[in-house]
Amino acid sequence: MSNIFKTTLLLTVMTLLLMLAGRAFGGQRGMLMALAFAALMNFVSYFFSDKIALATYRAQPVGRDDLPRVFNIVERLAQKVSLPMPKVYLIPSDSPNAFATGRNPNHASVAVTQGILGLLTDDELEGVLAHELGHVRNRDILISSIAATLAGAITYLASIAKWGMIFGGMRGNREDRDGGGGIAAIAMIFLAPFAAMLIQLAVSRSREYGADDTGAHWTGNPYALASALAKIDAYSRQRPLVATPSTAHLFIIAPFLGRASFGNLFSTHPPTAKRIERLTGRPAEFTQ
Repeated sequence: MSNIFKTTLLLTVMTLLLMLAGRAFGGQRGMLMALAFAALMNFVSYFFSDKIALATYRAQPVGRDDLPRVFNIVERLAQKVSLPMPKVYLIPSDSPNAFATGRNPNHASVAVTQGILGLLTDDELEGVLAHELGHVRNRDILISSIAATLAGAITYLASIAKWGMIFGGMRGNREDRDGGGGIAAIAMIFLAPFAAMLIQLAVSRSREYGADDTGAHWTGNPYALASALAKIDAYSRQRPLVATPSTAHLFIIAPFLGRASFGNLFSTHPPTAKRIERLTGRPAEFTQ
C-alpha cells in the first residue's frame, strides 16, 4: 500500500471520526461544523504538521557552525543518496532521541536532542541520522506528521467534551436523551481518541523496520545502528523525554508518555530488541 494512498485514507478516516463526533455532540449542525473543522485540520496538517511537531518540543534550527557534527553527517548522507538537504533542528532535552518530519523530501527536517550528542559515537549517530533520512526517502514523514496533528486534534476535542460533560452536564432536550444522544456522545469521548491511536499505530510500526533497513544499507554498518538503538533505549528510560501520545510515533525510540492515557495502551514502535535482532541477525543482549 503506497504512502499516498495511506495518507488519503488517513485524512478520510479522521474526517469521518470528526463528523461522527460532531453528530454525537451537536446533531446535524454539529456534524456540519465538524466537517468544516476537519477541512481546516486537513489543510493545516498537510502544510504545517512539521512545524507543529517541531514547536511541540521547542526544536531550534541549527546550521553548520552551530552543530557541525550533525550537519556534516546529514549533508554527507543526503548527497550520497541524492536527497535534498533537510533542515536540521536541535531539541533542548537531555533525553537521547531523534525524529524526521515534513511533507516531502523537499520540505524535510531532522531533529535531534541534546542528549543524543554526548551518548553516541560518530558511527552510531550516523546510523540514527541515516534511519531518519530513510523515513524521508520512504516518504513516511508526511503520513506520520499528519497522523500526529489529526490524532492530537481528535484527542483534544474529546478531552474538551469530557470536561464539558463533567462541569456542564449533558444539556440536551428530552428527545436527545431518550434517543441515546447522551450515550453516543459519551461513546465518542472515549472511542475517538482510541480510534485515532489505532490508526496511528497502523501507520507507524512497519515503517520503523523499513527505516532501520534503509539506514543500515546506506551506512553499510547495521551494527552501529543496533548499538545506537540499544543505548538510546536504555538511557531514555533513565532520562525520559516526556512526549504527547499523538507525537510519540515520530521518534526513533518511543519516548515516555507521562500519566496514564490512551497512548500508553499501545506501542507505536516495534520492540527495540526485535529491531536489533533484525539488524544484526542475532538476539539482542538486553531484554525489553
